[in-house]
Amino acid sequence: MSDSRIHSDSGIEVDEVYGPPAGEYPFTRGVYETMYRERVWTMRQYAGFGTAEETNERFLYLLDRGQTGLSVAFDLPTQMGYDSDDAMASGEVGRVGVAIDSLDDMRRLFNGIRLDEVSTSMTINSTAGILLALYVALGDEQGLDRAKLSGTVQNDVLKEYVARGTYIYPVKQSLRLISDIMGFCSREIPRWNTVSISGYHIREAGSTAPQEIAFTFANGLEYVSRALEAGLDLEAFAPRLSFFFAAHNDLLEEVAKFRAARRLWARLMRERFGASDRSCMLRFHTQTGGSTLTAQQPLNNVVRVTLQALAAALGGTQSLHTNGYDEALALPTEESAKLALRTQQIIASESGVTRTVDPLGGSHYVEELTDEIERLAMEYLSKIDEMGGASEAIEYMQEEIHQAAYRFQMDIESGHRSVVGVNSHVEQEVPSRIGQPDYSQLELAQVEKLQAVRSGRDNVAARSALDAIRKVAMSEDNLMPRFIDAVKAGVTLGEISDALRDEWGTWDG
Repeated sequence: MSDSRIHSDSGIEVDEVYGPPAGEYPFTRGVYETMYRERVWTMRQYAGFGTAEETNERFLYLLDRGQTGLSVAFDLPTQMGYDSDDAMASGEVGRVGVAIDSLDDMRRLFNGIRLDEVSTSMTINSTAGILLALYVALGDEQGLDRAKLSGTVQNDVLKEYVARGTYIYPVKQSLRLISDIMGFCSREIPRWNTVSISGYHIREAGSTAPQEIAFTFANGLEYVSRALEAGLDLEAFAPRLSFFFAAHNDLLEEVAKFRAARRLWARLMRERFGASDRSCMLRFHTQTGGSTLTAQQPLNNVVRVTLQALAAALGGTQSLHTNGYDEALALPTEESAKLALRTQQIIASESGVTRTVDPLGGSHYVEELTDEIERLAMEYLSKIDEMGGASEAIEYMQEEIHQAAYRFQMDIESGHRSVVGVNSHVEQEVPSRIGQPDYSQLELAQVEKLQAVRSGRDNVAARSALDAIRKVAMSEDNLMPRFIDAVKAGVTLGEISDALRDEWGTWDG
């Protein structure tokens, strides 16, 4: 850094005195030397509801107001590999995210948006390969060089078994899909983050901060090992691994968690795999805690989200999503989504925290918390190692999370832990009324579009593409090229998923 001096709002000049510098192994203070002094985090608001057209409107609205990256939420049938006209999808189409059945839906989702001008994060796991194939196919239609596409697929299926539940296939086959995506992207989409290893859902399920790090890293280490077993080059895929963490209300603990996570991941990658500095960097996205939002006195959530976003910034996140204050009641309104984005912009532009790297580094409390969180996380990792790794420790991690969630809830019910508006400073309230879409009509409209896709395609070509997927599924070849061929032929997400279910079966754990 050529000039480490910083000026406060009052014009006070401060020299940076705390070391070691950021941007150097083990990256405790940050993965980049100057962090936000040159470029602030990516502001990536999560959006997705109803139809592709409605979600596209929200994307354009947020981009127009300064959002710098897109983040897509998919509905439950899409996450579970069911088309919108499947009996299993009934009543769920478009409810918790956007319904995507085909390439036609993907076209409407990104209407008016060039894929080489945005970075897109897709929160998708069991069907990640199919959604990525749809995205690549759309990029091909737009005439784009695949090497210019950038974004992330969450693609973290182990945490689905541990904490969230949108798994489809047995563990072995699910891990094979992850390796296929890693291999394909390292060759054809080098700017794509192939796995966003997610602690967010582990924390939202009730884990502690050390558990969030430990269980996330256990999953990450398993993915690295599987990729190496599949013959991938560590230095080709490891720099594209990214992470996804929660930010909850204990501001200083959250800052320490992010610092500890960077240091621990760097050490694990160096000591276990001999990784280069570049492959030891932990880059992560953060989302404020959905489970911390309250339906009671919902405007209080504005303060909670602000504290959590500040923790993410002080902890050195690379991108950030801030929840709408009304999300404990319904899908966020346009007004609350804008306020959530403005919260990030105010922190970045007005709080002063971007002027220096690792502002809380050197604080005795934060440094001690950082050390202790790292120590506790390593204790969990050692236990998981003894069990044979994350894929063999699913039930152990589930039980640890359940116990932590139970203790947390008991603390609230006993009054030992205060939640304003819930068990302290409680007021009589008029129930909030937030309008909801007519989901039954939305589902009918989506099914009609899906049927139009099927009636308009070359069904011989579609069947041939599905047969190719079935054949490759039982071989060691990479499935991604076959997925792309299939979606271009009009094959739907549910049809591809059903073909894999037929060949691999499902996980019933």
